[in-house]
Amino acid sequence: MTRSVAEKRAAFRALHQEGCFVLPNPWDIGSARLLQHMGFAALASTSAGFAWTIGRPDNGVTRDDMLQHLATLCAAVDLPVNADFESGFASTPDELAANVGRVIKTGVAGFSIEDRVFGKPAELYDIDYAVRRIAAARAAVDQAGHDVILVARTEGLLIDPKALKPAIDKLVAFADAGADCLYAPGVRDKADIQMMVRAVSPKPLNVLMAWPGPSVAELAEIGVRRISVGGALARVAFEALAKAATRLKEGSFDALPAGAPAVKLNDIFGSFG
Repeated sequence: MTRSVAEKRAAFRALHQEGCFVLPNPWDIGSARLLQHMGFAALASTSAGFAWTIGRPDNGVTRDDMLQHLATLCAAVDLPVNADFESGFASTPDELAANVGRVIKTGVAGFSIEDRVFGKPAELYDIDYAVRRIAAARAAVDQAGHDVILVARTEGLLIDPKALKPAIDKLVAFADAGADCLYAPGVRDKADIQMMVRAVSPKPLNVLMAWPGPSVAELAEIGVRRISVGGALARVAFEALAKAATRLKEGSFDALPAGAPAVKLNDIFGSFG
């Protein structure tokens, strides 16, 4: 079955209504199709993983690079795709709104907007300006007339792991500005996560799990709606490549049989036509 963009978006909206789901992050067509084959209900792009596949650092891709990547990813799978759209590749609310219109046209079912200063990823917009940007993104989604999930995220905890209150304050303000889903990558403690869930309720919270921590069942129990892994799967893949290549450089081929059998991969990808 091939679902239309509208059907993917409706399915993605439904996933946010109740329960908890895992949203793994592919970085290219092959990884996306493999994850679909494994039975996940939806996917999320990773800006870092994509950047690495084209030999650039995180935050090192252009807007047009990202838009093309997202359009390719969405067309390659029959699942809803949530876009990691970084800071929207814009500073002002008006510029951001224009780029929201562009990302919606790629076929995404949702997208996230960070509060990192565009072009200065070590800095964050203050809460008032960040809220203005989310409000502009909300207006752009509404004007487009498509059922796309707007995820508002603050990167504060990735810069200062102790800045829990400012992160929660921003999430609450983003919820009030019209975000459909809230996200603060970097929160790890189960009690802190539960505090965030309660603060933004009844809107859903996305939690990043790129390290050992609470299980999916434990996160579901405290009210987390969706769980993503960011660039973690891409890092696992690149590390596996580096380890095998290191053995190759040393003159040994003994790491190569650990790879997936070619017949298995051909069967999986052959099923996509």
